[in-house]
Amino acid sequence: MKPNADVCVIIAAKNAAETIGQAIISALREPETAEVIVVDDGSSDGTSEVSQKSDDGSGRLTIARFEVNRGPAAARNHAIAISSAPVLAVLDADDFFFPGRLSNLLSQTDWDFIADNIAFVDAETAGEAHLALTAFPAAPRILTLGEFIAGNISKRGVRRGEIGFLKPLMRRDFLDAHRLRYQESLRLGEDYDLYARALTKDARYKIIHSCGYGAVVRGDSLSSSHRTVDLKKLYEADRAILAQTDLSPQSRALIAQHEHHIRWRYELREFLDIKRQSGAKAALFHALGNPAAIPAIACGIFADKTERFRRQPDTAPVALGGSGGLRYLLQPPSASQ
Repeated sequence: MKPNADVCVIIAAKNAAETIGQAIISALREPETAEVIVVDDGSSDGTSEVSQKSDDGSGRLTIARFEVNRGPAAARNHAIAISSAPVLAVLDADDFFFPGRLSNLLSQTDWDFIADNIAFVDAETAGEAHLALTAFPAAPRILTLGEFIAGNISKRGVRRGEIGFLKPLMRRDFLDAHRLRYQESLRLGEDYDLYARALTKDARYKIIHSCGYGAVVRGDSLSSSHRTVDLKKLYEADRAILAQTDLSPQSRALIAQHEHHIRWRYELREFLDIKRQSGAKAALFHALGNPAAIPAIACGIFADKTERFRRQPDTAPVALGGSGGLRYLLQPPSASQ
């Protein structure tokens, strides 16, 4: 991959008028950006108008709009369809690129997907976050399917930090060769599903530890909550991968591990939803009518009741700089190797 490869930055946005300007400006600031495609996914707050005001006049910004919300997967697929650059980059509407991100990633070779570290920043200090950024060495390495799956299974008592949150650059020719696009039925885990399917197709997924992506932490973020049915659709997506006839035994076992994890989360959430809506008796009858779900329900309730006795100190890496600290998704190389 040549360092000067053209990049299309894809921004799916719903009601993001307060934040999308920063996202667009950070993408257009990168010299390697050939296109920025914003897909306004049924917003009601003027997201499209604010996006237009963020244009730098270079002719690289395109704004498309869905009249009815269709979800981030559909929005990203539409952006891929109307774009032409050979490299695709996904940027969330409330996040931003640190300066030099694309150049740093494109300087690496031999990849189909490549991702860098993510810094989690507070909305109030996002504008000064670059001053606190720690200069980790790149330490490039290939991410295996096993590491990817393990990094997407959350553990109680440990700060959330799934590898599925990474925002890799993606080679369009790899996606096209394997007919890979986002699964539009998913409103949760659509990134995980795409990357998992790519890894089962032997995608070269490289990661570097230097940080170029800023994820703004907001309590009202659309990605900070999900519905019970979204968990069901996610484990069904895993089952769709497992139905592939060309899946290796090792890949099958790894995907099955994630399917089991998500399915157990779903069974517990469904039980608790019924209990909250219809009472304990209705929830008990539901469980008795679905005996396969009983282990998930029992283990989940037990874990919830005993969590305070098992809680461990948060060991997520924190890099201090400026007047505050930044938290990173990937641990520094010295701590992760």
